[in-house]
Amino acid sequence: MSSLSELTTTTKSGTLAQEVARHRTFAIISHPDAGKTTLTEKLLLYVGAVELAGAVRARRNQRHTASDWMAMEQERGISVSATSLEMEYQGFRINLLDTPGHQDFSEDTYRTLMAVDSAVMVIDAAKGIEPQTEKLFRVCRMRGIPIITFINKMDHQARDPLDLLDEIERNLGVATTPFNWPIGDGPWFQGVYDLRNDRVLRYSRTAHGQRRAPVEVAGLEDPQLAKMLGDQATLHLREHVELLAGAGSSFALDSFLRGEVTPVFFGSALNNFGLEPFLEALLQLAPPPTPRESNLGMVEPTHETFTGFVFKIQANMNPKHRDRMAFLRVCSGRFEKDITVQHPRLGRSIRLSRAFRLFGREREPIEQAYPGDVIGLVSPGLFAIGDTVTSGEPLRFPQIPRFAPENFGIIVNKDIGRYKQFHKGLRQLEEEGAAQLLHAIGDVQRQPILAVVGELQFDVVLARLHGEYSVDARIERLPHTVARWVEGTDDALACLTLPTRRSMRCTDGRGRGVLLFPSTWELEHCRKDNPEVKFAAMA
Repeated sequence: MSSLSELTTTTKSGTLAQEVARHRTFAIISHPDAGKTTLTEKLLLYVGAVELAGAVRARRNQRHTASDWMAMEQERGISVSATSLEMEYQGFRINLLDTPGHQDFSEDTYRTLMAVDSAVMVIDAAKGIEPQTEKLFRVCRMRGIPIITFINKMDHQARDPLDLLDEIERNLGVATTPFNWPIGDGPWFQGVYDLRNDRVLRYSRTAHGQRRAPVEVAGLEDPQLAKMLGDQATLHLREHVELLAGAGSSFALDSFLRGEVTPVFFGSALNNFGLEPFLEALLQLAPPPTPRESNLGMVEPTHETFTGFVFKIQANMNPKHRDRMAFLRVCSGRFEKDITVQHPRLGRSIRLSRAFRLFGREREPIEQAYPGDVIGLVSPGLFAIGDTVTSGEPLRFPQIPRFAPENFGIIVNKDIGRYKQFHKGLRQLEEEGAAQLLHAIGDVQRQPILAVVGELQFDVVLARLHGEYSVDARIERLPHTVARWVEGTDDALACLTLPTRRSMRCTDGRGRGVLLFPSTWELEHCRKDNPEVKFAAMA
């Protein structure tokens, strides 16, 4: 096997290194309703990517958010699909990946976290650490992703800030270092105190939070501070700052990059309080593109050989372009339009001639891209999630695993006249990872079975079949809750001893054998009755 040093050499010009140094690629994670999408939209406002910030649930005179572009997202006010947003700000190239917060879409979030170098964790100031927040934090820790914390909704009645810091440390096992401190909460929330720069930032609200919040700046010892904040708020702020100074909280960048400490910011995304200093600190703290492990060793971002991997596929993002887009994270080297690359899974070379910069559902052609960039490649069936491409010797980045489905249902086409559209839609949605398609062995009608992680994915499939393929369908739920992949042919699968008639033999889209069980009890009995068979929870 070739070593990576033999594969390529590091650039000498410095241009690639300079591009790598200014790139920041991060995701925003949270429990549903903590304000993740609102924070995303307000960061776009502050970098100048939008003139007016949109609302998660837009009123008649408001615009929708740039990140939630699907009709279902806009109707329900939730993110169901990860979105890439690229922008420039103060010399930085920012690639912001907005992820679904709901646990039913955890698989999409996990795939997206494979493509980032850091993450922003949003916490509701009244609720603290919630289950999905903790789950996503564990994923980041497993991947060694450093995390910056934004405690949101200080404009609502909030828990004591010290209590929130303590909960983060106890529940997540990570040290905290506050970078600012809130001035009041709820109706009395006025702004934040910048602990690093001795700045009191008092904000004024704007209509619907659509524009930057005006800010007054003063020092903690400014004689006019009490006039600005009020006597009681000034007294409480000075007491807390003195308490924090006595606690001796310090911040070490190396500890942050190792995931041992999280810098903490307080604010209100809805009202734009505390966002500009948070954004500036985020760009300074978040690491540039980091090395990636491959089967040929570590791939440094400054290696001249172009490499990247596909972490997401999305069809019909824009009604003007009825195509499939592969989201590719650039890992090393320089992407250039019309570059010829090796596609190891297909065992062939391909030319990347149609590449785009992405901003939600919008796109524009690009000529080049650098490590940390997320680019869109029009995918006429060439790409699958987890594919690696490289301009040098074929290599592979680690595969992106599929989650084991827990919900199953036969999907029925209501209009047989839409047969082709029905099956095209299912095929493309499976390619995206929106669901897995199974077929029961022995079913003459070959009725497709949808296998998903969370129930809301059923709603997404039905809504997208209707909106994007003009197909009306329904789901007939099955009682099964457990799926296991097994090796062997259909005949071998048919010879397995099943504990009850309720268990089901199926094949997936790649022809692999899958067993469906109503419960783990049936699964364990099947294991005992078939000790020679290997059962896998991941596809």
